[in-house]
Amino acid sequence: MRVSEYFKLGKTQPFLDFVDVRLDTDLPVFVDTGRLRSLQSTWGSECQSLLQDYFDTVLKHIKSENDGAAIALLSCLAESNDFHFGFSKGRSRGSGMGEGSARDVWGALTKSKASLTGLLQDLEDTCLLIDGIGPDRISDAVCNILRGPLIRYTQRACKYYGIPLTPDIESGPIWNPSIEKWEDSLVPLPMTSYGRLILVPKIIVRHRVWYDSQEYYRHFLLPHMQSEEKRLNSGLVETLSDGRKRVTKTRLMLEYGADKLAVVEQTLKHPSVLDEYREAKKKKFPKAVDHNTLAEIENTSPPDFNKLLKKIKSIAPGKKEATTYENAIEELFSALFYPSLTSPTKQFPIHNGRKRIDIKYVNSASAGFFHWLGMHYPCSHIFIECKNYVSDIANPELDQMSSRFSPSRGQIGLLVCRTLDDREKFIERCKDTAHDSRGYIIPIDDSDLEILIEDYEQHTQNQSFPSLRKLFTRLIT
Repeated sequence: MRVSEYFKLGKTQPFLDFVDVRLDTDLPVFVDTGRLRSLQSTWGSECQSLLQDYFDTVLKHIKSENDGAAIALLSCLAESNDFHFGFSKGRSRGSGMGEGSARDVWGALTKSKASLTGLLQDLEDTCLLIDGIGPDRISDAVCNILRGPLIRYTQRACKYYGIPLTPDIESGPIWNPSIEKWEDSLVPLPMTSYGRLILVPKIIVRHRVWYDSQEYYRHFLLPHMQSEEKRLNSGLVETLSDGRKRVTKTRLMLEYGADKLAVVEQTLKHPSVLDEYREAKKKKFPKAVDHNTLAEIENTSPPDFNKLLKKIKSIAPGKKEATTYENAIEELFSALFYPSLTSPTKQFPIHNGRKRIDIKYVNSASAGFFHWLGMHYPCSHIFIECKNYVSDIANPELDQMSSRFSPSRGQIGLLVCRTLDDREKFIERCKDTAHDSRGYIIPIDDSDLEILIEDYEQHTQNQSFPSLRKLFTRLIT
């Protein structure tokens, strides 16, 4: 039974911001540090800072031979069934670092030259250089270190989707960077017959992890070693019949080994290669797992956008169905604009509650139209106003939306309505608003929704939405 089924949410995975895990077992996805690095939000920055602080603290204790403190820190990354990620078959068991495995990891870290020579800079480096640490263990460790931010995310998501919270649930160890210690507290959390539950935003998970030891070894380190052997004209160099010289990767692996110990030894000889690998990774952050991949992993269905569009068009215009219309637009946009727009909030209050925004999204785009917007205009959030009017919309609606903008919140929004009687005239009004520096409002009616769905289907991978780009260009020209 999935979270959505257990709590009777009436929504499936494409329309939920969090990973809709099964409660009785694990889902083979991982929290990916590369995805966290790609986020430009306050929440993403907090997560990155926590991970770096924790790992720096562990390495500090190891280098100062404060073994007890290091083991204690690692032990709190205990196996956890709160997240339901990993490879467990049957009931979730987790793959974290309990007391026994914490000693194993501590032993591997203290024995590894990588820990003592400065090679290790980030938690994901251990995936490349430390024996016994693989993607599942890194992911479980990341979830535990980020328990505090993930608990707060869970509480927000539960409030948004109507999942009941049980008060005074033990939080589990939460990393406190100010005192460099783990703390426990009683917090509101969703409870199931399988235990407490902590939700994870789907934008930070991957089916495969960002850092890969084999990728690093085969495609970065070995080519460098080949060049070095040829430069030295070592005994591993073969001369071909045409006079060319070569060193095969197979000969290198037989000579120097192919395990993580060999990787560390060769990286110490060629430290610039690890820097090259890190830089290559920073230039191309991993993409978020898409709807189809999640559907395949979870054995569920991807979103049916045509069905959603029919649902919206079947809603009668008018005030009576305003909330139904707003909910349907949120459902469509949450699936259509994922992973660019995340963490939806309906009826978001501003100005101490005197004004509200129908739907607010966090702009999490790392590619496509919304990423381009973020590179050129203030839009950490994207606002959606829904007008299920029988009549046409006009200046009052434009003025209402523009009053919601600010440099800190964002200055770009979509005004969604049923129809525009005089489309050209309304776009001119939106241009006036933009040219007066009162924000950028993109008008979207029922016919535009069809075009957006076509855009999505033709440009799924890059989220370019050329029709939105065309409308926005008209505002600024």
